[in-house]
Amino acid sequence: MAEKVTRSDEKESIFGLEVNGPVFFTSSIIIIVSIALTLIFEKRAEKIFAHVQNYVADNGGWFFVLVVNIFLIFMLYLAFSKFGNIRLGGPKAKPEFKTGSWFAMLFSAGMGIGLLFWSIAEPIKHFVTPAIVEGGTAEAAREAMSFTFLHWGLHAWGIYALVGLALAYFTYSKGLPLTIRSVFYPFIGDKIHGWIGNLIDIFAVLATLFGLATSLGFGVQQIAAGIEHVFGISNDITTQVILIAGITGIATISVVTGVDKGVRILSEWNMRIAIVLLILVLILGPTIFIFQSFVQNTGNYLSDFLMISTWTESFTGTKWQNDWTVFYWGWWIAWSPFVGTFIARVSKGRTIREFILGVLIVPSLVTFFWISAFGSVSIQQVLTGDNTILNAVNDDVATALFVFLEQFPFSTILNIVAVVLIAGFFVTSSDSGSLVVDGLTSGGKIDAPVGQRIFWAVAEGAVAAVLLIGGGLQALQTASIVTGLPFAFILLIMCYSLYRGLSEDMRKLKKRREKKQQENYEEVVKNIVEKRKIKNTN
Repeated sequence: MAEKVTRSDEKESIFGLEVNGPVFFTSSIIIIVSIALTLIFEKRAEKIFAHVQNYVADNGGWFFVLVVNIFLIFMLYLAFSKFGNIRLGGPKAKPEFKTGSWFAMLFSAGMGIGLLFWSIAEPIKHFVTPAIVEGGTAEAAREAMSFTFLHWGLHAWGIYALVGLALAYFTYSKGLPLTIRSVFYPFIGDKIHGWIGNLIDIFAVLATLFGLATSLGFGVQQIAAGIEHVFGISNDITTQVILIAGITGIATISVVTGVDKGVRILSEWNMRIAIVLLILVLILGPTIFIFQSFVQNTGNYLSDFLMISTWTESFTGTKWQNDWTVFYWGWWIAWSPFVGTFIARVSKGRTIREFILGVLIVPSLVTFFWISAFGSVSIQQVLTGDNTILNAVNDDVATALFVFLEQFPFSTILNIVAVVLIAGFFVTSSDSGSLVVDGLTSGGKIDAPVGQRIFWAVAEGAVAAVLLIGGGLQALQTASIVTGLPFAFILLIMCYSLYRGLSEDMRKLKKRREKKQQENYEEVVKNIVEKRKIKNTN
């Protein structure tokens, strides 16, 4: 298998912390300055965020659309190519986690909070204001579900699969630190240990923090909306900041216990609660319709796949994608260092084919069924003249899930379960994100000192809180798009670097096989010659 690269980044011990100084301190300073400027210029921040988001989306939207397609195609190629049988960690490596636990951690870290936030609101918004067809029609419903599947399906998980696979391969098969810089070893060699490597990891830290803050911001808005809906407690910025502080505290406890205990256990419980909620909606709601819409939505998505995944509004002159597709691609790219690193952390021992297909297909299908159960049912209600969900989405997107559940029997219990589930996904996103950022800033150290994990858990909560104070949803979206754009270039280079590394290993493996075959052939010839000598002697 692959040769091990034994050198790792030097770490400094400062005040009991084991860190890669340039990455840790530069990232920390940039984050602190960003927080301070947002608080100081709070009144102007929202306008600035809106202007920056529009500028990046208007000029870079086509690039996001292009590269995300490239990432997915590259992953599918690797899965079905000669590289598919390569095992992460070597031929004898065994998976550390059971398949069920593995899927649970993928889903919890990947998009749990966001899916709960948007699974009703996004289909409804697309239905009312569609990208292409006339709004409020059956055709608009069809298009709404296709675009929602696009944003939450194979393309999103393709980004995660790319980063996760690259990190897992270079960490477990090459012996490099579990940091983004390690992926570029075939491309720049030992320079990954210098300023270039530091710069790559700094970008990764910033993208992770702001991408994660986006998800946490959505989560806390929805938790606050749920608490107001169920218990009547006011949903304002103060409540949201208090919730961030409280749940960040719980996440800090979890992150201290590590992946195998806190993160794994919480992820498994999140999946159990999510499955219970989904089953209750399936049983108490229009069961047959949900199955019908799932089949139809999936078929429509696959049928429209090429068109909607490459659509850039080039002839319409509209800016629908700025708030949707471009935002999502920026969000997923910004979040990919976090999710990819976490997926790599829990995926040792799996083959490349098993890894890619597992990351792409299973979470996507679960996501499609979830969106069908919540989004399709909501659209059906609007089509039949019931505007309850539509009004909720227009009033406050964060309340849509709870208004939806209000229409079922035992609605109070369902809403409480939903609040607990959102909080659970919040905690697992925060604690796993803290472990990832801690690893990036400590040179790839998996079990860094507890103080460092606590620092980054608190930092994540602080960034989410400040973005909410400084501009709400607009600030969250801007943070994702702006940090996602430069990191998209890094991911493109990552594709080349990964392919180069795998190709090099395959060449070495081929030479070893040929050498072994030659040795076997020579041994056979030698035995034949010796037997003939013995026969002639006799």
